[in-house]
Amino acid sequence: MIPNATIDLLSSPDTRPARSMTTVLVAEDDAMFRRILEVRLQDWKYEVISVLNGAEAFEAMQADNPPEMLLLDWMMPVINGVDLCRRIRTLNNAIYPYIVLLTGRDAKHDLVVGFDAGADDYLTKPFHADELRARLRAGARIVALQRELIGTREQMRFYATHDIVSGVWNRRAMVEFLTREVARGHRHREPLGVMMIDLDHFKAVNDTFGHATGDAVLQQVATRLVESVRAYDVVGRYGGEEFLIIMSNTSMDDLKSRAEKICEAVSETTVRSGDSDIRVTVSIGATVSRSGAELPEERLLHFADIALYRAKQKGRNRVEMCDSL
Repeated sequence: MIPNATIDLLSSPDTRPARSMTTVLVAEDDAMFRRILEVRLQDWKYEVISVLNGAEAFEAMQADNPPEMLLLDWMMPVINGVDLCRRIRTLNNAIYPYIVLLTGRDAKHDLVVGFDAGADDYLTKPFHADELRARLRAGARIVALQRELIGTREQMRFYATHDIVSGVWNRRAMVEFLTREVARGHRHREPLGVMMIDLDHFKAVNDTFGHATGDAVLQQVATRLVESVRAYDVVGRYGGEEFLIIMSNTSMDDLKSRAEKICEAVSETTVRSGDSDIRVTVSIGATVSRSGAELPEERLLHFADIALYRAKQKGRNRVEMCDSL
């Protein structure tokens, strides 16, 4: 005999287009009821993940991209729905999963137990398809709001650590990176390279072409710097027309070779802004801490700055090195 809950789900077909693309996990040990839920959810344009018991559901919630909404049967083998709610709430998921418990229990005490365990909503079997869809829509609104809040948070985090004009790391982030890399280099007895990079005659660019063009120059130079170093090297804007590059586990010769390639990469192609082609060059001062040397980050920056001053004094568009010891 088909349960009443199943009969209700099969009734009242809804042909209205659904807008949600939320992922829903269905944990239900009754094969027929689980399949009916799958079909209905897919008709409503949800992405569906189906599991047979609470243990499989808990494993799915520990994946890299776990489901955002869950339909959990109360009575399941291995881990029941209420215990599963409690376990899920101990996970540190980026998205708070919206949980709907499905059960034949309808006592007030059971409802309280379900909510105390971490459920967000509760449907008593038998229930109608329209009621289920309404509950899912409410959950989808919560999930959508979470996505928006997380997006805003990530945007704020980006603005807090990146330079808005050039798109690379900002000064504060670079100082933090350098502090960590100095400690790591000392701990692992690895040399650490630092480049201080200055755009030559940048004030003349702003004065001649305007600050909008100056910003375009900064953006394109930053792009060339990033493209000229290793994927795990760190590039940031240190201030004004100065950039800083941190290169872990590099020798003085390797650092000098990389710096010279950067000079070439910047100077060999003009920067296009509007109708203007602007030739840009950079001066670079670089230094390397000796393997395992306990050299404060302020001293590394000081030596790189000394080398940069030499590069400017010798005519710009060149690389100068400074031994850190």
